[in-house]
Amino acid sequence: ADVNDFFSFKNTIDNISNDEQKQTSNYLQPIEAFARTTYKSIYVIDYQEKGFEYVSDNPLFLCGHSATEVQEMGYAFYFKYVIEEDLNLLLKINTVGFDFYEKIPLEERKNYTISYDYHLKNQEGKKILINQKLTPMFLTDEGKIWKALCLISMSPESNAGNIKVYKKGDNKIFNYDLDGDFWKETQVIKLSSREKEILQYSTRGYTISEVADAIFVSPDTVKFHRKKLFDKLDVANISEAIAYATNNRLV
Repeated sequence: ADVNDFFSFKNTIDNISNDEQKQTSNYLQPIEAFARTTYKSIYVIDYQEKGFEYVSDNPLFLCGHSATEVQEMGYAFYFKYVIEEDLNLLLKINTVGFDFYEKIPLEERKNYTISYDYHLKNQEGKKILINQKLTPMFLTDEGKIWKALCLISMSPESNAGNIKVYKKGDNKIFNYDLDGDFWKETQVIKLSSREKEILQYSTRGYTISEVADAIFVSPDTVKFHRKKLFDKLDVANISEAIAYATNNRLV
């Protein structure tokens, strides 16, 4: 395997037109601002240049390097720090992901996000399971992904894989079955009235204790329902739960 294996021929970009170039005016500024306010690692993939255009300073993704060093390494970073079996997994995800994406109507392609888990091995040799979510930012006129935003966080799962595709505003999840080699659609997520209450108060900035007082239950009860909510939405914290529920109109 080499770097080119990560770049599907279905998404090959030979050149960028002037109109396409105009999309990107100052686009990194809000990303840099967001990176300063989140615990997640953020990076931007440029599929024309076959590398990273931006890497945030969050150490989770850096494996002991500076952000600049990882940006310069580009996809060589994966070959150095992703464990071998998961490197093959990433190549598989790349193939099935672009196959899925190619079937999406052009006008809807920016609304999709793919999520998956893989192991990084840091400079001390310690393995950590991370979750990566990738969503298109800029497309060519032909609908190919030019630049994509990636968010890295600790995975709540115990194993690599867990390949899922979400569409903004559409309460569906497509899971990829690695054993059967096919996509399957999961049931629509439904929240209980209690879970919706907790989300609604949380969006207003209420703490666990304040939510408990507002709905007349104990803080432990709120924690119990939050955990069920996180498991149901496949998220790691209340901020992600709020974002997912808002994007998919669950509240």
